[in-house]
Amino acid sequence: MTPPPPPIFAPSAETVARSQMTQFARFCEAEAGVRLPDYAALHAFSVQNLRGFWTLFLRWSELISEGNPQPVCEGDSCEAARFFPALRLGYVENLLRDRAPGDADRPALTARDEEGHVVRLTRGELRRRVMVAAAALHEMGVKPGDHVVAVARNTADTVIACLGTVALGAAWSATGPDLGVAALRDRFGQLAPRVLFHHTSYHLHGAVHSIADRIAALRAELPSLAAVIALDSDPFSPAGEPALSFDELPRLPFNHPLFVLFSSGTTGPPKCIVHGAGGTLIEHHKEHRLHGDLGPTDKLLFHTSCGWMMWNWQLSALACGAEIVLYDGSVSYPQEDALWRLVADERVTVFGTSPAYLQYCREAAITPAERVALPALRAILSTGSVLPDSLYPWVRDAVKTVPLQSISGGTDIIGCFVLGNPNLPVYPGELQSVSLGMDVRALGGGDGIGELVCANPFPSRPVGLHGDPEGRRFHEAYFSQNPGVWTHGDRIEITPRGGARIHGRSDGVMNIRGIRIGPAEIYRSLEGIAEIVEAMAVEQAAPDQPGGSRLVLLVVLGRGRDLDRPLTLRVKKEISQRCSMVHVPSVIAQVAELPTTHSGKRSERAARDAVNGRPAANAGALRNPGCLDVIREHPALLMAGAR
Repeated sequence: MTPPPPPIFAPSAETVARSQMTQFARFCEAEAGVRLPDYAALHAFSVQNLRGFWTLFLRWSELISEGNPQPVCEGDSCEAARFFPALRLGYVENLLRDRAPGDADRPALTARDEEGHVVRLTRGELRRRVMVAAAALHEMGVKPGDHVVAVARNTADTVIACLGTVALGAAWSATGPDLGVAALRDRFGQLAPRVLFHHTSYHLHGAVHSIADRIAALRAELPSLAAVIALDSDPFSPAGEPALSFDELPRLPFNHPLFVLFSSGTTGPPKCIVHGAGGTLIEHHKEHRLHGDLGPTDKLLFHTSCGWMMWNWQLSALACGAEIVLYDGSVSYPQEDALWRLVADERVTVFGTSPAYLQYCREAAITPAERVALPALRAILSTGSVLPDSLYPWVRDAVKTVPLQSISGGTDIIGCFVLGNPNLPVYPGELQSVSLGMDVRALGGGDGIGELVCANPFPSRPVGLHGDPEGRRFHEAYFSQNPGVWTHGDRIEITPRGGARIHGRSDGVMNIRGIRIGPAEIYRSLEGIAEIVEAMAVEQAAPDQPGGSRLVLLVVLGRGRDLDRPLTLRVKKEISQRCSMVHVPSVIAQVAELPTTHSGKRSERAARDAVNGRPAANAGALRNPGCLDVIREHPALLMAGAR
């Protein structure tokens, strides 16, 4: 029998002994009278004694709340369970409170952009600005239950606007500045927002892109707006402005809406996923302190836009005393290694990125270790798509010998199902551990690869979907496929070591350059192009491209029509303007017909198998299986190197 490969990184005994994961395990042993010699035992305890685990973590974390921590969880069904229904808390209070004497003068936030602008705020300064923002929004009539939305860059003012909003009990939703008006309307129009924050332009690779016209058009599409506030001109300067105090802020129920995030839109307009304040806070705090070992000496930079859930995830790191570093702009401007220079200049300790960026660096022959000094860097996190095995040794050799921790979860749970662990070794291609308190399983699949499900309740399960009072769409999205357990849409393999491998999506969501998108928005953007009779967007493996895949659009045209260059360019322009550049296909291929089931439904699954050179798993359900051979051998699709 071939022995397993050695780890590419292993923590020292000293690192394990001083980690917060170890400290928490010892706390559980003392309080619960159990023996937890390793992570496997701690994880088993967290799942088998779910209520005891979350009780102990709430006490150990010292998060501020009021009310009764019992019951911990009402119900045992993942779909219907409610955590801590008798607790009340303040999300902003927990992020910005002073944890120790002198905290007000410690760094809280550094924001930089590609133009060289820098904003630095201490915890006291950030708290003051957030309270000014909250006071201004309160004067505008913003109250608990309202929705505030933003089309914004990743800046300090965006953070201040967000925290000022949720401090009052209103729910925050944001996108980056690259979406078209139709895509913005499809998201924000469902929420009837009271306030719109926005930037009027953004910089990317040295160019200024105005979005003023898009903002004006969006305002006309949102009749519920009582105020529109530009973020370009420091709208919440603390000088002379009235501010609220923590004592004047409401502590709200544990499950009160905090963030509304948007699904990828596989079958229609993106779903509005409502995340509760308590579930978001306690899940992020668990991930940051236990799985990430984050604390007051850390600087966390996660390269993200404020429309991705990792922006919300990084924001919550303020609760463990870490400083967060924001970056707005291109990763390769003004130098090709601009992002690594930022990591070095700011002495970042934990750097979050994507497989697409790491792959870009490798292919561009960027060797950070030869260009910048990284003495403070102690961990690299990666998410957004599957991290190839080959990037693990590249990071070790080209960057630094630190744990490269692949993490996976997403917008739907605003957190992770599988992620890093300071006490465990790192193996190439393997996510180190299943998250504490999560009964994650690979359902079905004789080869050990199955549907990722979570069989127990967890606090960051969404409160529900906005506009779905009876929970029908919520049930259909996450619980109809496998009743009683959360079905996530990923294919997973649990390894003998207790880690995991992610094997891609099992649904229609596409992962393009680390960004998950759904096909429905693409289809809606094509409705005005008369030449297209039918269209189908699928993801094709492309190992030579950043992120390891590309977006393919299959089109059926009207009789006598051909896919010439003018039509191809018109299709791409329409998609970029109505959706975003990420939605623009790398390849558009004309076909005579699309795979269709006997009941008349188009099968994206069969097309996805065909473009990737695989036999269709559902060929027997198709009335036209012969079309798959045509798709499989289409000249435009043979160039991806997916075979």
